[in-house]
Formats: sequence, C-alpha cells, structure tokens
Amino acid sequence: MNWNNYSELAQALVPLVHKAGQVEMEIYRQDFEVETKKDTSPVTKADRAAEAVILTALVKIAPDIPIIAEEAASEGKTPQIGERFFLVDPLDGTKEFIRKSNEFTVNIALIERGNPVFGIVYAPAIQQVYITLAPNRAVMAQMDTDQAKITLNELELLTLKTRSTPDKGLSIVASKSHMTLETSEFIQQFEVSELKSAGSSLKFCMLAKGDADLYPRFGPTMEWDTAAGHAVLVAAGGQVVHPDGSPFIYGKAEQNYLNPFFIAWAKTPNSDKLVQPERQA
Repeated sequence: MNWNNYSELAQALVPLVHKAGQVEMEIYRQDFEVETKKDTSPVTKADRAAEAVILTALVKIAPDIPIIAEEAASEGKTPQIGERFFLVDPLDGTKEFIRKSNEFTVNIALIERGNPVFGIVYAPAIQQVYITLAPNRAVMAQMDTDQAKITLNELELLTLKTRSTPDKGLSIVASKSHMTLETSEFIQQFEVSELKSAGSSLKFCMLAKGDADLYPRFGPTMEWDTAAGHAVLVAAGGQVVHPDGSPFIYGKAEQNYLNPFFIAWAKTPNSDKLVQPERQA
C-alpha cells in the first residue's frame, strides 16, 4: 500500500470501522456490564470486541506497521514504534456509551514522524464518518450501521472546511465528561457567543465542519483519544497546538502515550491574545 495515498488507506479502513461500529451498536442496544481498568477508567465488552475486530484486520492490511491500541495498552501490550505507526481507540467516549448517549466514536489514525497525517472517525449511533482523504482534504458522510457492508465508493462525500475565526463571539466546544477548572478559566478570556458540549472525538469534527471555533482541553487525554480527530481537523484547515502555540505531537512512549494540555482551533488565530493564553496548568 502507498502510505502517501490516503484515499487508498480510506478504502481499506471504511469497511473496518463500519464493522466495528456494528459490533458496538449490537452491544449498545442491550444491557451490558461495566468494568473498571487499572487506571480507574470504565471499559465494556464493546470496547474489547471492537478493538479485536480492528486489530485482526489492521495487522493484515498493514503487517509492518506497529499499532498502539487503547485496550491492549491498558494491559501493557505496546509494541515498539518507529516513525510510522497506528493509533487506535476502538470506542472513544466509553462514558457516553455507558450513559446511552450517541456521542461515541471509533478512531483510527496513522502517525508519521509525530504528526497525525490520516484519521478516520466513525460515530455509529449518529451514522456519521469523518475521513482524511488528502493532506488538505477532509470529508464526512452518512454511514448506516444497519447496512450489511459498505465501501468508500458507496458514500456520498461532503468536503469539510473550517470557518474563519469571528471578530466577536467565539463558538467554543468542550468535553461533556471532563470539564476542568483550568478549561473554564481559559474560556473566560474570550467573548463567547456559544458554549457547546460534546463527547469523544466529535469535538474535533465539529470544528472541522465549521460548527465551532475553539476546543480547549486542559485535562488528561491519551494519544489514541485525539489523533484521528486531530488529523481530520488539520485536513479541514484547523490546527492543534500546545497552550504556548507549539506543535502537538504523537509517539510519546516514555509518557505511556499521555497527552499534555492542548488547544484546537478551527483557524490559526489572528492575534497574540488568541494564541497565548496566560493561565496554564
């Protein structure tokens, strides 16, 4: 496979995330047990079943590329990585899944030299998929889990573009489950026209399709939580940076793939006020 051809990669991964989404929705519609992992985060059989589907197929699609996947990593199974590797979150937004909210996603990202160059985000409960098709092209489409099988060529693709930062009144999106004091204080710097909440990596996708301007995250995330949405947002015209404006990179094996704080913008800010928040943790 030509790893610079994101369309080819999308052809391989669309049926895969669709199948993982079907597995999740079958469990979602039932009563299911919730377990607690060593890090105290919740996990369900949907997380594990979807990851098994993804890993089984992904090792056949790309046998030479290491995969860092959430549930395997929680059991200490993290292969040595190089300049290119996959990050997989089989069910991002487990808390939303448990609450029977529809805001959970399947995330797969390809990392090249620390940068998320390709991402696919599938939200099976709302039947939406977001894909990086080229370095400067992100798309979305409706993708029905009730359809037995589906391919990229069957999807009606809509190109995504971020909107320009308004002069007044930012639309800000934040986490439903992880709003922190630091995040609240950061938001207070701005004139806010609208404050939205959303679960999982859909927050990045809201920026990518022009529904919001800013997503600040002053709280813990893991690399597999953010990489796919990050890739989609960048391809749509946005950016993800550290609070000081420096690049936000991946492959932090020495930190067990824990992310620092970040700020996601629909567009590169036009003033120092927007780039450099004074309050940081």
